[in-house]
Amino acid sequence: MTTNKHEIIQAVVERGFDASMSDLARLCAIPGVSAKGESLEPCAELVAELMRAAGLEADLLDVPDGPPAVFGTLRSSIEDAPTVLFYNHYDVQPAEPLHLWTSEPFTLTFRDGKAFARGVGDDKGHITSRLLSLIAVRQACGGSLPFHVKFLAEGEEEVGSPHLGAFIEKNADLLRADACIWEEGNVDDDGKPVLYCGMRGIAYFELSCTTSTMDAHSGVGGSVLPNAAWRLVWALGTLKNSSEQILIPGHYAPAKLASLRDLELLDALPGSEAFLRQQFGLAPDGALGGARTTGLEFKRRAVFEPTLTICGLESGWQGAGAKTVLPCKATAKIDFRLVPDQDPDEVHKALRAHLDSSGFSDIEIKCLSSQKPARVDPDHPLVQLAAETAEMVYGTRADIVPIVGGSGPMWWFSGFLGMPITSPGVEYPGTRQHAPDENIRISDYLLGTRHLAHLLLDLPRLYAAN
Repeated sequence: MTTNKHEIIQAVVERGFDASMSDLARLCAIPGVSAKGESLEPCAELVAELMRAAGLEADLLDVPDGPPAVFGTLRSSIEDAPTVLFYNHYDVQPAEPLHLWTSEPFTLTFRDGKAFARGVGDDKGHITSRLLSLIAVRQACGGSLPFHVKFLAEGEEEVGSPHLGAFIEKNADLLRADACIWEEGNVDDDGKPVLYCGMRGIAYFELSCTTSTMDAHSGVGGSVLPNAAWRLVWALGTLKNSSEQILIPGHYAPAKLASLRDLELLDALPGSEAFLRQQFGLAPDGALGGARTTGLEFKRRAVFEPTLTICGLESGWQGAGAKTVLPCKATAKIDFRLVPDQDPDEVHKALRAHLDSSGFSDIEIKCLSSQKPARVDPDHPLVQLAAETAEMVYGTRADIVPIVGGSGPMWWFSGFLGMPITSPGVEYPGTRQHAPDENIRISDYLLGTRHLAHLLLDLPRLYAAN
């Protein structure tokens, strides 16, 4: 009987593919660029419409100071069935620079077995894939799902989900579930599925310095007037040394080291070192730490080590040619990537205290975004079931990654709401997230949709004993 249900899932996914692509085309046609506040509500309304077409009840929920959240539900006929929460986002990154796109960024275009558009992978393609998975499981089960569904899609993930935390705090009871399916997932370079069990946190700041009321002639003022650019550079120089150590007192103290299990999982993963060196044109000793940072140590440092990055600097004359100016203002964008159990609010306080004690109390700090680091037990039954059911689709168990270098609002679900999370998905290493020509492969869309459906079909057995 189970085998028959899995066969039905495959047939429904393949039969529903064209309609799912049509839905995705409609969704990608509405930009939904959160950085610009562009067409977010129309995008949310369409997501709700697509949820309803898939059989869910869906409404737009108010998010104070932010775009609406879309919340869909579908009740199982089995009252004590487990509840699954899907978390996705309908906003996307800006498409610029537009001239680097081969086709129109907001028109879904197919070529070479791939679908191209902004948001096709991150994250609109995952929304339509998850809805198709639910349709497939529902049909395989005779019309009623063996689990309850809650489906949340927010509109600010690409700008750091600044209002999601308050929304979740207010609606915690509404959102609680037994398991969470994360916004996205992918396969690796060999086409093997990958499941993520955590994300680093982030604390992103803008530092600014103003030393006078206007720019000055560098010859007139260079000897007697303060230079904002130098002032900010000197302040930045107190934050990190040439050995890449962050110098803020106590910064590393809360950082939780990789466990033996974490190292075991990392060691089992294919290495990305050679790919990264080739992609970024690095010399053999070009990575941070030089030639000694290889193998497992390279993998560990990539995700389990706190970072401080200068993301941008601006001051004075940036145009072509020379302009002899002494700048009165300077700004820098910096981000800290945080590992468990670092806290972005504590990093903010420590940064302020460090600058003050170092003689830079005049440097202003503005927090642009923050997220706490998140972890999920890689041996949780949900994660193991996701790895196991991947074999039915891909012919191999999924690899389990203990934590990734990027950041997102996962802590609100794993930490605050206390849910296990897993992340089957439809992307691949060439998806070009946030870049021109963002794309997914059609084969990955079909396989990822089927994988999620098989996982959902088998999920109730994890809770059968309760």
